[in-house]
Amino acid sequence: MGEFELINHYFAAAPCAQGGEGVALGIGDDCALLDLPPGEQLAVSTDTLVAGVHFPTVCEPLLLGQRALAVAASDLAAMGATAIGFTLALTLPDVGPDWLGAFADGLSRMAQRCRMSLIGGDTTRGPLSITVTVFGRVPAGQALRRSGARPGDLLCVGGTLGKAAGALPLVLGEREAPAEQAEPLLAHYWSPLPQLELGQRLRGHATAALDISDGLLADCGHIAKASGVALEVNLAQVPVSPALQAFLGPDGARLAALTGGDDYVLAFTLPAAALAELEGVELHVIGRVLDGQGVTLRDAQGQDITPAQRGYQHFRETP
Repeated sequence: MGEFELINHYFAAAPCAQGGEGVALGIGDDCALLDLPPGEQLAVSTDTLVAGVHFPTVCEPLLLGQRALAVAASDLAAMGATAIGFTLALTLPDVGPDWLGAFADGLSRMAQRCRMSLIGGDTTRGPLSITVTVFGRVPAGQALRRSGARPGDLLCVGGTLGKAAGALPLVLGEREAPAEQAEPLLAHYWSPLPQLELGQRLRGHATAALDISDGLLADCGHIAKASGVALEVNLAQVPVSPALQAFLGPDGARLAALTGGDDYVLAFTLPAAALAELEGVELHVIGRVLDGQGVTLRDAQGQDITPAQRGYQHFRETP
């Protein structure tokens, strides 16, 4: 099967490629065309997933399709954007109809959950990698950024942390667990649901935000640096799921919640007065913004227990 036959059969015909709000022209021409309402800006982000680095070389293609789009769409949530569409650049070592069909199905399922359309892309032969570029819209001047946190703000997250890190030994086949422990962890790893609605609710309230992809402490460091402030995290307030605690134990679960990657839960800062205006929104206050710089983790007695390793980093030099 040639490139264009592959695209037409598996992707142009997929439910997620049939257009949607904001898509004036999708697959089939040299470029897609997007319509933006007056007074709105275009939000764009790209993520690449490489086999053996971001996911196991052997895995279920349906789950991989869901995950590939979810991790990219999470960046739109972090900016408070409304999702419009996405492009897919797919590099394949070979063309297998069963694999492609399942991957396209997973992609479409996540696209429906995120209310976004496949609007173009590219395919080529080589080691398996997936690059997704997402497009969203946000009212001019209302995008959430990393650089607005102010001393006195609260530090919050939009859900429990560490489940994806806890799932990793299960994904890699290094450990087994009872279904009541394994299923919620694996579901979060393979099908993280981008917090798009939360991001939109935070517009006009949050002073800074991002999605947690490399670990809570590491990503909070990005907010601290961009905003020129210090962030203090209270260990006792960091939310951890019961399934993760049962699987890793209290100490292991806390470490996964603090430093584990792939959560795709929003971390954000906001004034205390905004809590009343966000009633009904799931959020957990885990700390505060202070004068200074960097990120500090404190125990129940207020002691500094910040670990040296704060999260995952690409291209880290090894001694």
